[in-house]
Amino acid sequence: MRNGVLSTGRSTTLERWGSFVAVGDSFTEGLDDPRPDGKGYRGWADLVAGVLAVGRPEFRYANLAVRGRLFDNIAAEQVPLAVAMKPDLISFAGGGNDALRRNWEHEGIVARFDRTIERLCATGADVVMFRWADMTGRMPGGKMLRPRVDLFNNAIEAVGDKYGAHVVSLWDDTEFANPRLWGIDRLHLSPAGHRRVAAHVLSKLDVACDPDWLAAPLPPEELSWMSRKAADAKWATQHLAPWVKRRLTGKSSGDMVTAKRPELAPLSEA
Repeated sequence: MRNGVLSTGRSTTLERWGSFVAVGDSFTEGLDDPRPDGKGYRGWADLVAGVLAVGRPEFRYANLAVRGRLFDNIAAEQVPLAVAMKPDLISFAGGGNDALRRNWEHEGIVARFDRTIERLCATGADVVMFRWADMTGRMPGGKMLRPRVDLFNNAIEAVGDKYGAHVVSLWDDTEFANPRLWGIDRLHLSPAGHRRVAAHVLSKLDVACDPDWLAAPLPPEELSWMSRKAADAKWATQHLAPWVKRRLTGKSSGDMVTAKRPELAPLSEA
């Protein structure tokens, strides 16, 4: 094993992808998986790129994702750049931030999603998409969010089948109910969560990785009613309230953030 990849005789599979561009929002940027050197975030896309690059110094990777981006921003800002780079592999994940808005409009975003995936697949690249994991049980307004997640996940699967994309179904992995796969804000993945997503992506691409990435961490101990209420109050103060404030003021967590890897480059070039 080296850098998370197992030697399984699948080198011909790896050779299909000499370049990888990741497109999306905070999920793809890598929140909340801090890099070991403390400089920004790593995340599942970086982990996937690291496996695909093993023993291949010519492999190139770009990550255009920026936290807080809405679907239309991703489609207008990142997709044209990804298409122009002409990579062999593209990942696309977007729409989650839209689903949290009051003005969510299902039919319109699904139509735009269809056109976006059609455009990416038309480049000849392999395209990876995601059915969202279920986090509605831990989120405020979960009853409102669940129907949106169901509708969009169904659309993602249908669009993926239509254009021959690789659809990674995180929804079907019940381990994502484990709080240890999520960060303290209950919205972004923890390091263990990102490793699990990376393993699912590589499995979908028929590339082996470290089986420990799929090892399920033990769930946390059950808290008493009082402890749960105290934890909820702390979370509401530290994470929910700032999020609501940004919504009311028209600001985004990504307003001052740029893509961490805006150009296709070898992994050695951070």
